[in-house]
Amino acid sequence: MYLCIYFFFFFSFIGDILNLQVYYPWEFLSSSPCRTVVFPLMTSGITYWVIKSLQQLDICSSCINSYTLLVSPRLLFTIFSFILDYSVYRLAPSWEADPWKALVLLAGSYVTLVFYTRTFTNTLEGLLFALLMLLVSSRKPNGSLAEPTSGPLIGIVTTAGFFNRPTFLAFALMPLLYWAGFIVDSQRSTKTVINHFLKLVLCACFTAIVFITADTFYFTSVGLDNLYNIKKNSLFHVIGQLNEKMIVTPFNFLSYNLNPHNLALHGSHPRVTHFTVNGMMLFGILHILAIGAGCKMLKQYICQLMQVKSYYHGSSGLLLHSESKPTLLLFYFVPLAFLSLFSHQEPRFLIPLILPLVLFSTSQNRAMKWKYVIVIFNMLGALLFGCLHQGGLIPCLFRLEQLVHSPESSNYARHYTLLFAHTYMPPRSLLNIKKKDTHIEVIDMAGSEEETLCQAVEQRANDFTCSDCHVFVIIPGTFRATITKCGVSFLNETLIFPHLSMEDPPYLPFLFSGNWRSQLGLYILQLGRVQQSL
Repeated sequence: MYLCIYFFFFFSFIGDILNLQVYYPWEFLSSSPCRTVVFPLMTSGITYWVIKSLQQLDICSSCINSYTLLVSPRLLFTIFSFILDYSVYRLAPSWEADPWKALVLLAGSYVTLVFYTRTFTNTLEGLLFALLMLLVSSRKPNGSLAEPTSGPLIGIVTTAGFFNRPTFLAFALMPLLYWAGFIVDSQRSTKTVINHFLKLVLCACFTAIVFITADTFYFTSVGLDNLYNIKKNSLFHVIGQLNEKMIVTPFNFLSYNLNPHNLALHGSHPRVTHFTVNGMMLFGILHILAIGAGCKMLKQYICQLMQVKSYYHGSSGLLLHSESKPTLLLFYFVPLAFLSLFSHQEPRFLIPLILPLVLFSTSQNRAMKWKYVIVIFNMLGALLFGCLHQGGLIPCLFRLEQLVHSPESSNYARHYTLLFAHTYMPPRSLLNIKKKDTHIEVIDMAGSEEETLCQAVEQRANDFTCSDCHVFVIIPGTFRATITKCGVSFLNETLIFPHLSMEDPPYLPFLFSGNWRSQLGLYILQLGRVQQSL
């Protein structure tokens, strides 16, 4: 199961809705709000409210557990992912692609199977990008020209995408220019053109006001609990706060990310990482085909510019003509170029680009000759990112939840310390710990050095102030030999398979030995307590 720290954008609201202990990322702190609360509340929040209601109505007495907390929002996102399928099916004829071949290529991509069924803000960004491409399409499925889409819907989707992730503007730029060119070409009246753009701007402004109001209410009320407990006589006080301090999360996001020092805290990459590494990692041969076609198109366009006669006929045709090849390539490479301006570049940033890439690859059957390569590539990608990469962390949390909520723990006052090291940040919500419970402590050591980790482990092994304390150390198998140097004993150990940590990759010689499972596993080690001398 692929896990990423960015799940916390959606898991954080479990604490507000289900009264569970959670970790709030800095983006959702009232002191530095950089993320809108609207989409998490409209997606994961709805599923948590349903679970809570079912339990309160005694329809499902044990609905709130780590499995349902994980699967319910993922199930909702999986349903939402069919927006992508619908968009591909409707758009394919407009771009000279076979709809069913495009759907097969989309469904077989591990990007769809892994990322579009997970609670990423990038997933929502991809779905909104698909809706925007659908709205700006200038052709009907039968190939005939369509009437220009009304501006209000385009304004709403664009603004919503901007508040979800401000980088959405990079994806929306080409569709908006395409739509604007189509509007200008298809309307003879200047008044009609102005009317289209005015509707777009007005609806965009109204949508922005909705998001700003919701975010300001949430962050000035410091959570849903206070927000819903607002009394009528204090409503005017909250409105006063709204007027005094409007919170515009995208501006805070941009202010933070435009600072190179802030981006360096999250990791700096060469500017060509998206082009040379991430595109290949996500799309494989399809990315290479697009680069090849892009270079060929650029060469042809440069040759046209060198001819005076072709220059006047071709200067605007690259974007506005109905030829699918140049326009789809621009839909793919323009966002890629804008995202490459930032030094922090992760593969997930590019997952919305699967839509124009699938449409381009299936037009003129470009991908057919590479179908076996594509199948093998996606099988390996699904295995790596959908199963192996940090794959033991969630099953580990499932097991720990059963442990800390076992009947023995309920009957006796036991204190549990869960120390995670060299794993991705564990979502505390999956442990199903109530806010009032103080007998469970979660410590995230991240990628601590050996000396720091050993000091923390030894400190808890020599802690005599707690008579019934249980300490569990969770580490990847590649770090198992290192922790034995800490000079502590372990009562028992549990190996969860599979688990691959790219930050601590397995040693290749061990993968071909009898001990290979330990290298691809996650250990739960119960720390032995040092006996106090009399």
